[in-house]
Amino acid sequence: MKPAFLRGTSTLALVAALVLSTAPAPAKQNRTEPAAAPAETAKPWMNKALPAQDRANLLLKEMTQDEKLTLIKGYAGFPFFNVAKPAEAVGSAGYVPGIPRLGIPALQETDASLGIANPGNVRPNAYATPLPSGLATAASFNPTVAYDGGAMIGQEAWRQGFNVLLAGGVNLARDPRNGRNFEYLGEDPLLAGELDGASIRGIQDQHVISTIKHYAINDQETARNWANAVIDEAAMRESDLLAFEIAIEKGRPGSVMCSYNLINGEYGCGNKHLLSDILKRDWAWPGFVMSDWGAVHNVSYANAGLDQQAAASFDFKPFFGDILKAELAKGAFPEARLTDMAGRIVRAMFEVGAFDNPPVRSPIDVKASGEVALRSAEQGIVLIKNDKALLPLAAGAKRIAIIGGYAANGVISGGGSSQVIPENALTVPMGGNDMAFMSNMVVHPSSPMKAIKALAPGAEVRFDDGRYTASAEKLAKWADVVIVFGVKWMTEGADSPDLTLPDRQDDLIAAVGTANRKTIVVLETGGPVLMPWLDKVGAVVEAWYPGARGGEAIANVLFGKINPSGRLPVTFPKGLDQNPRPIIPGLDAPEQQFVVGASPASIKPIDVVYTEGSDVGYRWFAKKKLKPLFPFGFGLSYTTFKYQDLTVEGGSTLTVSFDVTNTGSVAGTDVPQVYLTSAADVSLLRLIGFSKVQLAPGQTQHVSVRADPQLLAGFDTNAPGWRIKAGIYRIAVGHSAVDNVLTGATPVEASIVKP
Repeated sequence: MKPAFLRGTSTLALVAALVLSTAPAPAKQNRTEPAAAPAETAKPWMNKALPAQDRANLLLKEMTQDEKLTLIKGYAGFPFFNVAKPAEAVGSAGYVPGIPRLGIPALQETDASLGIANPGNVRPNAYATPLPSGLATAASFNPTVAYDGGAMIGQEAWRQGFNVLLAGGVNLARDPRNGRNFEYLGEDPLLAGELDGASIRGIQDQHVISTIKHYAINDQETARNWANAVIDEAAMRESDLLAFEIAIEKGRPGSVMCSYNLINGEYGCGNKHLLSDILKRDWAWPGFVMSDWGAVHNVSYANAGLDQQAAASFDFKPFFGDILKAELAKGAFPEARLTDMAGRIVRAMFEVGAFDNPPVRSPIDVKASGEVALRSAEQGIVLIKNDKALLPLAAGAKRIAIIGGYAANGVISGGGSSQVIPENALTVPMGGNDMAFMSNMVVHPSSPMKAIKALAPGAEVRFDDGRYTASAEKLAKWADVVIVFGVKWMTEGADSPDLTLPDRQDDLIAAVGTANRKTIVVLETGGPVLMPWLDKVGAVVEAWYPGARGGEAIANVLFGKINPSGRLPVTFPKGLDQNPRPIIPGLDAPEQQFVVGASPASIKPIDVVYTEGSDVGYRWFAKKKLKPLFPFGFGLSYTTFKYQDLTVEGGSTLTVSFDVTNTGSVAGTDVPQVYLTSAADVSLLRLIGFSKVQLAPGQTQHVSVRADPQLLAGFDTNAPGWRIKAGIYRIAVGHSAVDNVLTGATPVEASIVKP
């Protein structure tokens, strides 16, 4: 969630101040309570033994029209301009009043992609634990890591008084410059869907509703409020929507958050095909659709499938209040649809236990949460280059130079609504807009230099901030080994103009690498970057935004305390000429302003034509026969692994089995990946399975992967459904999308899987 007028998106910059009179803060509930009675007699929906849907149905029978309307309109949970925070809101992204007469608790909503947000310090000194970025979690290729991270932020949210998390970002990385890629889970729908589903389960197991967002094809920040994603149905189903479908199936989120952008000419929050036809009909999903903050333009969105206008004060009008009530009064909107909207909301609340296990304000367990963040960072760090076994570093190193980044102080994090503020964080002002507190760069206080010193107690460690190349070169020549940090801050609301490291860091790294060939580059980035200095350095480590304990995680990998097992969840291109859209659509288009009460027709959308269709990331590179800088799935280890004894079984789907052996001298963890390379004589490339295997030296483990039939199929819009054609299906087992260690083939039967 982020207000639409933040950095790089001026859609509502003028609207927020004008809309105030149309969206007052909610009045405190003052209803006359009925005479007291035993809970299960007076309120049978409070019977915990009943299924969630049955409890919702019982509750709906008692609700008045006004009470249903109460549940479908939310308010901002923090003050902005001269709109006060609702008195009963805990204080964060949003708030929906409860209904005490019926025992319905308020919905207290917080941004929580990577931890619990605290916009503008609305809850004074309410600190939280930041997880590593979503790309770091994706790089772990480990659903357990994703689940543990979700459970941690769910528990911290519950202890801070929240019962709804605006988490679960699963938009695919179609463009490496997307400012929000760091929040998401990479470019592959299977990987993203599996890990997002696990994270959602972790959150909801803490009695907290999770959203999944941003539905759908919300794949760039540039002009995000009027970018029109143009993509055909089959391609959409086989890529971005498949990631959502897998995550929803695995995680069963209580809510879906619809997106700002248009999809094939219809805004995400008013797109009947996406919301009603696909999400609710085809996928039979029972939860509720909430809008993103400032994404509702018309009352008609209720008929399209939107169930809740979240933070209505950010929209042109509070459409789901008196406006919708007037539509009901004149028969222009069906009462049954209002009941469905309210019913989906309370059902989600019953499903996660929001009625039965309300939040209890209590201190968070900083130590336990920090351990979760540490394990996540360690498993997500990717070793990209390691010439002459420069890594791991020996504890007996005598002179270590640390250069650049903020390594003496901590590790950076991405900006926007996902920003988490831990205690003792450093803030670097980056924004210049009305909501600049969401655009500051925050440095988490986990110093890599301090952690490196702890692991090399006998070494002399010196630091240079990297501002002046001459002093950095001098220090590099003095050192036995150099660790140079390259950082790239990215944020919601703005895409990166290119793939370079800003502030001439590429020149700095090249100079340092020339001065000392034993140079290790540690990257803290929100996505892929170019590496014009690659042949001048000995090792490269991608640490992403590594979270609360990131400094320690980096040091643990550098010194071999942790054997790196991360794999790239996104392709690193050699240049933007390899991208389907070398220039970001809308980057040079004139700014547009929404006007209070105006029809969306007054805004001219900018088409973003996804010519690559479902061939996102590594699929595009394979289709165009392009060689990336580093491929999807790539990552090195301090040991080596061997694959052998492949068997491939066909039938209704593919089952692929093989042995993995650690052939090195140290324990390590491998991520064998199974790719479909040909389906019924049609060449393609598609990840259909993966595993994470921890092995001692010489140990062998048998791995078996059974592919979801959807991953073998193409979406047939005429059926409609997923059509598997009869024929020979070929697979490859390897260490990345381009590394075919084992290959095999088998016949697969024809079938159609319902949409």
